[in-house]
Amino acid sequence: MGTINFQAKPISQNLIFLTTLILIFLSTTSLSSNNEENTTTLTAYDVLQKFNFPIGLLPNGVLSYELDPSTGNFKAYLDGTCTFKIESYDLNYKSTITGVITKNKISNLSGIQVKVLFLWLNIVSVTRVDDELQFSVGIASADFAVSNFYESPTCGCGFDCVNLANKVIHHGNMSSHDYVMSS
Repeated sequence: MGTINFQAKPISQNLIFLTTLILIFLSTTSLSSNNEENTTTLTAYDVLQKFNFPIGLLPNGVLSYELDPSTGNFKAYLDGTCTFKIESYDLNYKSTITGVITKNKISNLSGIQVKVLFLWLNIVSVTRVDDELQFSVGIASADFAVSNFYESPTCGCGFDCVNLANKVIHHGNMSSHDYVMSS
């Protein structure tokens, strides 16, 4: 039987250096793309949930947002102002909403107003305590169940968009039979 001799050939230092650089590049590219995916895939509604708030604090149609994770400063952008009525409350959202968000509290809020009697008051903070949300206008506050905010309202009609559409179709100038479809 013969013997097999293995000779170790020296590996070039350049090859080791190049391989190390490639591995470092691949690992940092992977990490940065994962971080970019995490920040770009979160919506403003996801951020609300991350801080233990329901999505319905913001109306449908938020175009974009900014969040500084170190301070909690945020800005949410709508396509223009947004007004709607929910029960007996008229609400007005400006095109930019700002504040500071932390777990269970949004403070220094600006850009959201509620009409009380004949006055428009700024909502300055929202605090979550268990299953209640406390909305403060500075001098007074009101509590509402979190379950009232599981869905986002729609600008113009709040949560009553279907009934509003039916009123327009059935009580407006045209009825649904005024349209004829042809192929």
